[in-house]
Amino acid sequence: MATVNLTAETFEPTIGADGIVLVDFWAAWCAPCRRFAPVFEQSSETHPDAVFAKVDTEAEQELAGRLGITSIPTLMVFRDGILLYADAGALPAAALEDLIGQAEKLDMDDVRRQLAEREAGHDHDHEHDHSHA
Repeated sequence: MATVNLTAETFEPTIGADGIVLVDFWAAWCAPCRRFAPVFEQSSETHPDAVFAKVDTEAEQELAGRLGITSIPTLMVFRDGILLYADAGALPAAALEDLIGQAEKLDMDDVRRQLAEREAGHDHDHEHDHSHA
């Protein structure tokens, strides 16, 4: 499966879908992005069940800014709408394959439970007044 280009309008619906979605943030002037592109494309061919998407940070500056993309290439991996990985830098093919394998093996019910616990704990922390006036 070839990669798909995402825009501000298509980003949320795409990453919110069931399954694994990998998003490569890139720009034409970025040499490491150009080196990573064939690795990303080849991986899309070997994983037809995952969505491989690209965001051109020059064309989608508002989207990149909203997501806090400050260095490219940046790779984000989502599964069932949950962000599992986000990091800058061009991965070698073996590292990308390992990352996809890890995402495939995750017990998403367990991930959702951990997120819910973290949210509950985070909300609880905000109930305290931390001012020392």
